[in-house]
Amino acid sequence: MKLVYFAWVRERIGLDFEAVTPPQEVKTISALADWLCARGDNYRYALADRSAIRVARNQTFVGWDEAISEGDEVAFFPPVTGG
Repeated sequence: MKLVYFAWVRERIGLDFEAVTPPQEVKTISALADWLCARGDNYRYALADRSAIRVARNQTFVGWDEAISEGDEVAFFPPVTGG
């Protein structure tokens, strides 16, 4: 699974993207975020306020309860603003 991080999420985690293999019991984006948070303080800091983060699965906006699969791309980013 490929994870992509944007804006301040990227800055807090310290990576643009990474490939991960979460345990089989990780079946949703929310569970993926929980698993990531257990990996280190940088993930806990970046993903602490999930109401401030949007997620996409395979380049489509989805909710935190969206199911995930092994070959998915999951992106984490703050809401986009325009002006």
